[in-house]
Amino acid sequence: MSESRGAVRAGDRLTAKDLRELFLFEALSDEQLAVYVENGWVEEYPAGAGVYAEGEPATCFYVLLHGTIALSRRIHGDEIEVIRTEQVGVYSGATQAYLGGQVAESYNSSLRAVSDVTLFSLPADLVGRTVREWFPMAMHLLEGMFFGMRTQHRIVGERERLLALGSLSAGLTHELNNPAAAAVRATSALRERVAGMRHKLALIADGRLDGSRLRELVELQEEAVRRAAAAPALSALAASDAEDALGDWLDEHGVADGWDLASTLVAGGIDTAWLDCVRAAVGEEFLGAAVRWLTYTIDTELLMGEIDDAVGRVSGLVSAAKQYSQLDRAPHQVVDVHDLLDATLTMLQAKIPPGVRTVRDYDRELPRIPAYAAELNQVWTNLIDNALDAMAGTGTLGVRTRRDGDHLVVEVSDTGPGIPPDVRPRIFEPFFTTKPVGEGTGLGLDISYRIVVNKHHGDIRVESGDDGTVFRVLLPVTAPAP
Repeated sequence: MSESRGAVRAGDRLTAKDLRELFLFEALSDEQLAVYVENGWVEEYPAGAGVYAEGEPATCFYVLLHGTIALSRRIHGDEIEVIRTEQVGVYSGATQAYLGGQVAESYNSSLRAVSDVTLFSLPADLVGRTVREWFPMAMHLLEGMFFGMRTQHRIVGERERLLALGSLSAGLTHELNNPAAAAVRATSALRERVAGMRHKLALIADGRLDGSRLRELVELQEEAVRRAAAAPALSALAASDAEDALGDWLDEHGVADGWDLASTLVAGGIDTAWLDCVRAAVGEEFLGAAVRWLTYTIDTELLMGEIDDAVGRVSGLVSAAKQYSQLDRAPHQVVDVHDLLDATLTMLQAKIPPGVRTVRDYDRELPRIPAYAAELNQVWTNLIDNALDAMAGTGTLGVRTRRDGDHLVVEVSDTGPGIPPDVRPRIFEPFFTTKPVGEGTGLGLDISYRIVVNKHHGDIRVESGDDGTVFRVLLPVTAPAP
């Protein structure tokens, strides 16, 4: 066959001598070669024709007899040629047929004829069966390698998720601690203020203040509460001027320690004109006790506002954690992607350095989409975490959403130094990482790719330059049922 490989035509049957000239079969016995001679066939493909496509069921094992072929992989929506060869005897197709029914095999690449080609074809099930029977020791080695690597990938992937969860839990604990501590402090102070109010009320209402004046004082108390609730935030200079004016007024009217009361009164929106109303209501004799009682009232209202704000922050963090984890929701559901992004940013807030500015640019007109929400949150976590690492504490983190035809697009960008060109083709490879040993598993982007492409039938792409990097996640607006 060595002198006439180009003359072999579709339908011809190769001889045992022909097969022995191919390096893949040269060590087989005559009996073994006879099995392939009996069951194999020759196929021809014109230049440009596709032999098989990535993802199709792997039914055949192919050996090149003549011509030039090209293998390609689908990477981030683009068909990338990975091998082009005219070497006689190279093989492709059902290369994992030896695993039999242990895995559902599909072609992991696409094969195309660059020139007119001639191929020797064998059924995948025959190749799998004969390899297992003829090379049992090699089979055990290959099986161990295949399943060992797959188990390792799964275990390390789970470890990656646990590390991310631990980091997020530490961040959430830190975020929860701040408002919780504020609520505890405010509650302690509130207890003291309420005790002071009871004491001052006893001094005012011991029978020496008539009922009409007491009623007017209570009305002033209600107004003080309303003023405190609506008091505007003042600049430091304006607050200092207002406190000086109130302190002077209190000193002039014999109210002891007036300067200590002034800051609370100013925070509650009180001015000298309103204090004149208090003096008119209770008279000079009870002015000091009345002002202190009203100060306690305002302070109490401000403290309750602090507690309300702190509890609201705790509630918001818990809500974000539930949105992020999706523990109480179905795995596959129709979601607003902005809710997922906001929950992830909230969970990662403790990891965002002070020198990094977060910019959200959302298209709120985007529709809700069917998705595995918890797994998409894992994608956002990986992309944002990588962006923060790239900026090393200073820069701008961008999170943008938009629509591109039938796809919803989520962009995560950073202003870091970019991904080196020699590294870029490998960033989605499992176990590939540029981080120091022990600081990264190299599975973050691989897991993200599998979630987006395999589970959501979408795509994930990257653009990078000296001014930063942008990862784009494309999700179908309408997705097939899970």
